[in-house]
Amino acid sequence: MHVVIVGAGISGLSAAWALIKRGAKVTLIEQGVIPNPLSASGDQHRIIRRAYGGQGGYQRRIGAAYAAWDALWADLGDKHLVETGFLLLSQVPGDDGEEYRDGLRTGGYPVEEMSPAETATRYPFIDAATIRFGAFSPEGGVLLCQKIAAGLRAWLLKIGAEVRENARVKSVDAARGSVVLDSGEAVGGHHVLVTAGAWAPGLVPALSADLTTYRTAVAYLSPPEDLLKAWENGPAILDVGGTVDGYVLPPVAGTGLKVGAGVHKRKSGPDQDRTPEPGEGITLRNCFSPPFARIDEYDVEGVVTCAYTFTRDEHFFMRTEDRLSVVSACSGHGYKFGAVVGQTLAEGLLSGDLDAARIWLEARD
Repeated sequence: MHVVIVGAGISGLSAAWALIKRGAKVTLIEQGVIPNPLSASGDQHRIIRRAYGGQGGYQRRIGAAYAAWDALWADLGDKHLVETGFLLLSQVPGDDGEEYRDGLRTGGYPVEEMSPAETATRYPFIDAATIRFGAFSPEGGVLLCQKIAAGLRAWLLKIGAEVRENARVKSVDAARGSVVLDSGEAVGGHHVLVTAGAWAPGLVPALSADLTTYRTAVAYLSPPEDLLKAWENGPAILDVGGTVDGYVLPPVAGTGLKVGAGVHKRKSGPDQDRTPEPGEGITLRNCFSPPFARIDEYDVEGVVTCAYTFTRDEHFFMRTEDRLSVVSACSGHGYKFGAVVGQTLAEGLLSGDLDAARIWLEARD
């Protein structure tokens, strides 16, 4: 079977890896370089964590995600995961920090709750007066995106896959299982798999009824010198509580201290407004006070813009028509499942049971 994959973010790279390991032929097409700094998975690092609040299907699938990453590390010969564990904070009753904690408890997963004073003692960058509790789980960490993409690219090239960078797809033909590049060249196979993230609705306009594209950004901060070691040895923070939908990734393995807030997004095309705006980093930084103390002492080192697709209910999306399948790991929470998404798609394509793949990805069970 020959599969043409459009988009070399983590889903496309992992699908190529999994398909080739099962004996399929792959042509992987990427509009930029790999890793592409404009893609949703082109940033320095992403979180992997067990907690999912009310989305229990994804919470239960984290075990499969870890197993798939282990298989990938074995092939790459390197483990691009730093197991920091993750922290939850709650500022007000019923916020996301509390919901995530309750989801872990309901599922029977390990979580250690701490008082505000205990939390701030262990993590001195937190202002104890602004939180209700902290909760730590060891089942989480930091995935090093750029190293993963570079490693997969090298593995695919070494094994003889056809990897085409700086090749932009202009159109997709579902009936023929082919694509046409901007150059006019047609590339065909038995099936086309579109894993182009925020660019997918531009290739398949009908998807716009189900997928909405947002532009967001993350900021990299330099903490006060006396707090640097605490951050370097700290956990990923899944949610800071309150209303900003904020998360933090610690500076590990050569990465920076990254902050992002779910409230900091707006509808936009994937190629629009990709240059950070003046003062955008300060705006993002200030979303984190509370719960962080001394926020004015954090310098903004840089801002990276991102483009994501969102579904209404924030579940993954998959649609198949004729010889075309489109997959989108929606709403910014897909990276942690990258390797197992690739395995699931490969199994669905080679077995012919793409509906089973869709059901697994949607995780409604």
